[in-house]
Amino acid sequence: MMKNVLKISLSTTLMLALAACNSTQKTPISTTPTVQVRQPIIAIALGGGGAKGFAHIGVLKVLESHGIKPHIVTGTSAGSFVGSIYASGKTPYQLQEIALKLEESQLRDLTLNSQGIILGQKLQDYVNTQVNNTAIQRFPKRFAAVATDLATGKKVEFVRGNAGQAVRASCSIPNVFVPAIIAGKKYIDGGLVSPIPVETARHMGADIVIAVDISARPQAGKALNMWGLLDQTINIMGQSSINYELKQADVVIKPAVGHLGVLDLKARNESILEGEQAAQAQIPELKKVLAAFAKSPQARLPPPKAKI
Repeated sequence: MMKNVLKISLSTTLMLALAACNSTQKTPISTTPTVQVRQPIIAIALGGGGAKGFAHIGVLKVLESHGIKPHIVTGTSAGSFVGSIYASGKTPYQLQEIALKLEESQLRDLTLNSQGIILGQKLQDYVNTQVNNTAIQRFPKRFAAVATDLATGKKVEFVRGNAGQAVRASCSIPNVFVPAIIAGKKYIDGGLVSPIPVETARHMGADIVIAVDISARPQAGKALNMWGLLDQTINIMGQSSINYELKQADVVIKPAVGHLGVLDLKARNESILEGEQAAQAQIPELKKVLAAFAKSPQARLPPPKAKI
């Protein structure tokens, strides 16, 4: 009798234990997806300054050597010249090779015209040759060349169409180049309204903008022969808006090329080297900016929508 009671007791206990296990609520497994941190959309805004623009090549060389490859390239004047070829797919080292082989005769077509002494057709053709006649919208990197509408004085951003033509418009220094004509409108140097096109880069959807400032401040007492006057003209252009543009940049790189002439192609090696040195000095700051972005709420949101 006692054995039967023990059997019943043990059976009952076992059943109760199993029932307790089955009734225990299981902790639900979270199905909420992990929010991925995206890479920032990086833009580089290349400023104007004639032959001093070779410094942009040095900057690009250093950035890419650190794994920093801009997705968006904006350029004014000399910046549009270098920027267009870079955005078309050329590497910084290919840019350097192109620069070292460049001759003034490949770009300068003198003309007798009341609006300027350089026609600009050679510049247009040279750029189109370097980009393999590829339209801007087909470049591997998004690109904008900034120019000024001569009739309205407003900024114009070329993000589509003939690259050489857009660069020609962006580089058309008043009274030096004959204004570029596109679709019946005349355009002159973008440095008048946007010497370093940071705002344009923002409008194109950049999270982080690196500005490259190769401008020089106007110099009192500068020799005002024809080329000295050209130097001074370029130094004056856009002075009122440089600070406005630079305040919108995350990192500013300023190569020490202010002493070089705007037509001094012989100083290209020095200019490239100055670009390299200035960029290298700003790499720690740029890495801080990139690290801060990765921790920011912005990194968990979709990329900014482009306005142009």
